[in-house]
Amino acid sequence: MTDWVLLGLIAALVVLLLLTVFGFVVYSGLFTEVVVSAGSPPVGNMTLAYKFRVGPYGESGQLFTDGCSISSKLCSIGVYYDNPHTVSPEKCRFAIGRILSEGDEKPSEEQIKRFQKYGFKIFSFPAPSHVVMATFPFTTPLSIHLAVNRVHPALDTYIKERKLCAHPRIEIYKQDRIYFVCPLARQGDFYVPEMKELERKSRAAAAVAEDAQTDITGVDTMSETSSISMEATTDSRDTSVATSILLPLPGSRGREEADNRSEHSYSESGASGSSFEELDLEGAGDGEGAPGLLPDVGYAGSQEVTDKWTKEPIAAERGEE
Repeated sequence: MTDWVLLGLIAALVVLLLLTVFGFVVYSGLFTEVVVSAGSPPVGNMTLAYKFRVGPYGESGQLFTDGCSISSKLCSIGVYYDNPHTVSPEKCRFAIGRILSEGDEKPSEEQIKRFQKYGFKIFSFPAPSHVVMATFPFTTPLSIHLAVNRVHPALDTYIKERKLCAHPRIEIYKQDRIYFVCPLARQGDFYVPEMKELERKSRAAAAVAEDAQTDITGVDTMSETSSISMEATTDSRDTSVATSILLPLPGSRGREEADNRSEHSYSESGASGSSFEELDLEGAGDGEGAPGLLPDVGYAGSQEVTDKWTKEPIAAERGEE
């Protein structure tokens, strides 16, 4: 009888433990509906103290801890520039920090010096005009993991279906809510200086590589054209010599046939050149579109596997201007 009582107590404890864990997970937001919308942002302009890193997003936890240890009363913020599904973890770029002030409020000099003492840098974000956004309850540390696994896929689906250009991903931890904000315009304004510098170097390297590829292509084209010309000239000479020996009087026919073949080769080169010009014109036409939206043609192929959160390369340039 004693054994049955003991087993009953153990079973009751296990059930209570499972119910407690289940209740904790539910309280953390397990069944919270994720609603994504586009419109006015929930935040205005802000000044933040941040640290910039290149590496796995999992390393952001330590940066959050660093900011909280300096001032636990301020709100945390994370800015993620790359899509972790398409960019290798060691190349992901992000900035983590604390919001020093919002709106017309100015951060105190004491706060600024305190954060700078521990390696944080100061930067200001303007108030975004239009954003894609979502919220999630921030009731327990588990809420962060649930939010990351539930909100980001919902944002991806919303942005993809509407073919929007919304980046970077900004997470703001404010009281008992996590705000996910993706600017739809002037995305370059939300690039910290280190990110802008990396983008500038990346564009410069891409331009050098493109120039080198163009030079190589040009040399190959000239070589092929020269080879065709030399072959045509050789055929012309051989034909001329042969016809001059066999048919002294009508020897000019061989030269005319060789000239015709040579002219035909040049006309093929001209046709190829005109086709490339047409492709360039078509490519230029596809590049135009409404601000904040991606062209329909470019989206289907490149947008789904973009390295950034639907980021356009010229976003940083717009912000600098």
